[in-house]
Amino acid sequence: MKKLIRKIIATVLALIILFVISFCTYYAVIGYKEYKKVISEVPLQEKVEEITSQENFVKKDQLPKIYIDAVIAAEDHNFYTHGAVSIVSTFRAVITNLKDGEYSEGGSTITQQVAKNMYFSQKKTLKRKVAEMFVAFDIEKHYNKDEIFELYVNNIFFGSGYYNIYDAAMGYYGVEPIELSDSQATILAGVPNAPSVYSPKNNTPLTYQRQKQVLDSMVEYGYLSADEAEMILATKGE
Repeated sequence: MKKLIRKIIATVLALIILFVISFCTYYAVIGYKEYKKVISEVPLQEKVEEITSQENFVKKDQLPKIYIDAVIAAEDHNFYTHGAVSIVSTFRAVITNLKDGEYSEGGSTITQQVAKNMYFSQKKTLKRKVAEMFVAFDIEKHYNKDEIFELYVNNIFFGSGYYNIYDAAMGYYGVEPIELSDSQATILAGVPNAPSVYSPKNNTPLTYQRQKQVLDSMVEYGYLSADEAEMILATKGE
């Protein structure tokens, strides 16, 4: 009887493993095909040139340090140490999605977000996610981390029709990015997470709730002390 139970368990485990392998293989294949399709239609270098040739393209040294730190802390705190894809973040996202019973979290690195914004819609599908990963590997192969960070802030939606950090800083606060105050910089670092909700034009408690999340991440990863974060939060975007 015990031998029969062991055989049944072994068979079930083998079937589960076979299913997982088949599932992963299927999405790897269709995701790779989607990646090859978008890259063939518009090569990566061409996409990058579209962004870097913008009239008000902002280099990293034209950004306040606190804004850079805030983006890294909030979006991808190991950005400078991992590759195109963070295995830890991806695994955590898989666990969360399985627990929630839906595809709610993607575990994307900044590089993956750059890939998504260059080539794909915001619709969450596994095929798009895999294709996005392949593009991200291409990006990391040809561009360094600072260049990738610049592509991110110069090609991401901040709400209210602003699709880069220059337009967001000028549109929301009437200043160039380097002139942003600590409070303004940390607010804008959090806006792309949900632009319509966190837009400074809305000026709702949700705007400052998101800013607090950003500041809490900065404290957690050693960019600010708790007292400094509280002082920034208290200025309300001034």
